Amino acid sequence: EDAANKFSRRWCTLNDGTFSYYDSDKNANPNRSLKMSEIVCLVVDLPEKHGYDYTFELYSESERLYLFGTTDPDSHKEWVKSIAKSLIPAAAEPLLRLNFERIGKLKYKDGLNLQTSKVGWFALVGSTLHAYLGSSRGEKIHLRKLNELSIQQDNEVLVLVEKGRTLYIEGERKLDFAGWCGAIQEAARSGGDTLSEQQLTETDVPVIVQSCISFITQYGLTSEGIYRKSGVNSRVAALCERFHRDARSLCLKEGEHQVDDVSNTLKRFFRELEDGLFTSEHARDWLTVAAGDLENSKISQYKDLLNRLPRVNKATLQALINHLYCVQCFSNLNQMNLHNLAIVFGPTLFQTDGKDYTAGRAIEDLIQHYIIIFEVDEQQLKIQLEEINAILEMRKRNTKFPVTPSFICTVYLEEKDGTIEQSIPGSMTAAELTCEVLDKRKIPFKDKEYWSCWEVCDKEEMERPLHYQERVLAILHSLGTNSHLLIKKHPGMDGMLIYLSTKSDASKHGMMKFREERSILGLGLSSGSFHDRYFILSSNNLRMYREIRSNRPEREWPMKNLKVYNGIKKKLRPPTWYLCCDTQSEMKEWLATFLSFQYDGNVWPQDGLQQTRVSRVLPDARHGNVSLIPLRGSENEMRNSVASFSQDALSVSQSANHSG
Repeated sequence: EDAANKFSRRWCTLNDGTFSYYDSDKNANPNRSLKMSEIVCLVVDLPEKHGYDYTFELYSESERLYLFGTTDPDSHKEWVKSIAKSLIPAAAEPLLRLNFERIGKLKYKDGLNLQTSKVGWFALVGSTLHAYLGSSRGEKIHLRKLNELSIQQDNEVLVLVEKGRTLYIEGERKLDFAGWCGAIQEAARSGGDTLSEQQLTETDVPVIVQSCISFITQYGLTSEGIYRKSGVNSRVAALCERFHRDARSLCLKEGEHQVDDVSNTLKRFFRELEDGLFTSEHARDWLTVAAGDLENSKISQYKDLLNRLPRVNKATLQALINHLYCVQCFSNLNQMNLHNLAIVFGPTLFQTDGKDYTAGRAIEDLIQHYIIIFEVDEQQLKIQLEEINAILEMRKRNTKFPVTPSFICTVYLEEKDGTIEQSIPGSMTAAELTCEVLDKRKIPFKDKEYWSCWEVCDKEEMERPLHYQERVLAILHSLGTNSHLLIKKHPGMDGMLIYLSTKSDASKHGMMKFREERSILGLGLSSGSFHDRYFILSSNNLRMYREIRSNRPEREWPMKNLKVYNGIKKKLRPPTWYLCCDTQSEMKEWLATFLSFQYDGNVWPQDGLQQTRVSRVLPDARHGNVSLIPLRGSENEMRNSVASFSQDALSVSQSANHSG
């Protein structure tokens, strides 16, 4: 039977917040009346979804679903608009201006207070969830950019994890909640074959691109002929299909996935990309520039074309060229120099037949002049290459078990007595290490307890709380002989977060005492005494003036290169600078501002540390099939096991600066 025949014609009215329907316009008594205050969700259906031209659905508090339809789009639009207006409170009124598919109220929890549920108003538009939570002015949640999307607690909680926060949407009613879950999950998947329709990372790079690049960086940089060799076609096709279905749920693993299959998946993605990476509108312009002869002129034109690309295309191109730059840095191992990579990626990215080298020339130019064209921070690039070197070095020493390198390290809990043997893979962050250690000791998380991982120097009265997103392995290899990692509460974090939340001016300025360690006659002996100086800390640098009225700074340090310690390190080699505050609270304010600038305001996860574990896939840590470099025993024995890393360029803290 035709679904449209199931509909019955009714005369409907909406008056004073009550929706009523009658057998006809001549009836005085309605068949049913629905108070808008009892309606929790309005869904706008696609044409023909229910066998009728234009339909919408109403969900009530009492778990009932009402389906209505009209024969023309204009009346459908008017009914939807009027019902939504009756449904949505004034505080969330901007939602009415959206071309929503689904709108209504749901209970939610977020932030540090997870005890109390609150009511929020939500509207789904394409792949964006618009929300009015509490007294907020409204926010957008980009569903294709979520770190994680899952349904937990027996299908009663929808968990949305994004940068720095987690939102819990509660299934108070099964009927409309099931609809929201399905619609949000569908909206979070890749929506098509163009770049902007992919699931994206926080930096606007498609998840498929980031996943393939990360896998090749970990396991493929020493593979001879990487990107030139073919993978197994059936496996490549299967990977492409999995990524297309739900890129975020696919975790590439060594042993399970092959390097050449992954490299070919990345190439196939770009070759089959609708509208191409360079866009059909501008691709010819890139090739025209590539055909020119004047290098300086070409670089300038490339930069101009780069800025014309859509945001996602630009971010993706930079991520890929950054990767290819790193690949050719190790061409002595993989035989893929600048020219060889350009031969492969020119026709792939420009989607040409490769009969002439113009496309290859464009890619060669972009890799060769990567730093200038993309205005790259050379210090950050150096650190990136040093980290890759460390990974390669670890793998070279562990050829017996060619899988993800991990270290077994002694981590201390609260005091140096509470030791824990902990496996630390290359990707582990300080937050993840903290969570795992507390889980092992069955220590629950409590509100306003800011558990952190600290770098502690035993003999120097000096320590540094690691930022929760810092990679632990890099820190581990830069520690001195008498240093260790310690998990303990951060006593000043609550005050720092309160200070930052009430701060109107992002910068910080004021008087501090300053002392510099100098080397006397090259003997490494320290000298110098404390002097009063005026400091200004901004997002770019820390400037020191002789006095408040000085026009020119005496010294200036780039913000991103600073590493701030609490306390005094007595035997640290110069150059080292000590900054001393008059009060504890003043020091917290300076430290809070440092952290806020260095991590773009993301000082602490918005909903607490315990949620950082949800985005982490724990490694299989069985001994015998995972490469674990043993660091057990005394401190000296542990350090001897990784002596080579102590001299490695990975020790980026050598150029760090210290305050106390």
